[in-house]
Amino acid sequence: MLTLGSLFDGIGGFPLAAMRVGIKPVWASEIEEVPMSITKRHFPQMRHLGDITKICGGEIEPVDVITFGSPCQDLSVAGKRAGLGGGRSGLFLEAVRIIREMREATGGLYPTFAVWENVPGAFTSNKGEDFRTVAEEIARAAQPEISVIRPKKWPNAGTVVGKGHSLAWRLLDARYWGVPQRRRRIFLVADFAGERAGEILFKPESLRRDFEEGGRARQNASAYVTAGTGGAGGGQDLHGLIVLNDQGGNSLNVESADIAPTLRAETHGNLPVVCTYTATSFGQYAEGVGTLKASGGDLGGGSETIVAFLARSLGLRRLTPTECERIQGFPDDWTAWGDCGAGGVKISDTQRYRALGNSVAVPCVEFVLGGIATCHPH
Repeated sequence: MLTLGSLFDGIGGFPLAAMRVGIKPVWASEIEEVPMSITKRHFPQMRHLGDITKICGGEIEPVDVITFGSPCQDLSVAGKRAGLGGGRSGLFLEAVRIIREMREATGGLYPTFAVWENVPGAFTSNKGEDFRTVAEEIARAAQPEISVIRPKKWPNAGTVVGKGHSLAWRLLDARYWGVPQRRRRIFLVADFAGERAGEILFKPESLRRDFEEGGRARQNASAYVTAGTGGAGGGQDLHGLIVLNDQGGNSLNVESADIAPTLRAETHGNLPVVCTYTATSFGQYAEGVGTLKASGGDLGGGSETIVAFLARSLGLRRLTPTECERIQGFPDDWTAWGDCGAGGVKISDTQRYRALGNSVAVPCVEFVLGGIATCHPH
């Protein structure tokens, strides 16, 4: 069985996806207490290594796959765009250091694969230089002298093939992997032992072996949201989601798609709100339904007066943590409890929203790790 180590683990999205495709999670690194507590509850046998800056890759248990969704705040278009020079996103280099140390200690045998996940803003951060650095630093774990040339504009998918190793990246949108959320993320795969990276990211799922045998059916997130607004109702009543504008203020934006914008963890942006509305209330949107949106911070990003008015007139409510779990592809109540002896400890809704916004869309990770498990079974 292939084994996995998860850096910047959060609430265990990578280990969860790994188990679903037959890869064994062995250890994880995380420093925030609440996400670590949630992960410990679900993976009691997985070793927790703590602060990434204090880990030596040559001294920990070797694994076949190392995954890391390194902090993205300095790369995101919603942030200050400090790039890899920023204090948080710069931790990417610590992950690469661990990979190199492990490969040196094992004679180049482990890890065989690495998976990096990040926001699309990485393509344009520092005029594209940051993504070039990411690709080059990861490739140099297998070929120290390799150089990656930066194009005028980074494509949404591509490959780099070196001496006995390969990289491939692809921009995946979670909405095409079974969850009702528009969450676009770059997934970069490194194959340090061959030229299979492109096969992993670009081979259709229909041509892979079936990993779903023995699994359980997942809930339909959008159906849950509809039911959660108070029933089907009669007349012209529609179930929808109101999305307030990202900058607060006094404007209101109602989208007509049937999926959510990206779930966020930061205090900017808007927490999702659900309401019922009628053709007379929002006549121009009578033929469509709203979309989900989740982020940290208060309802409306400062527009509480609008929210209060809508709540009184339209029965508006917040999107629940369970709904946020479902639009990320996690099981219900994954973040509800943390590890604290036999009984566990209840996690607050605020902490759950933040942890989920910082996590990954699990079905996208399943696709990537499933490709690794298929091309390199043990």
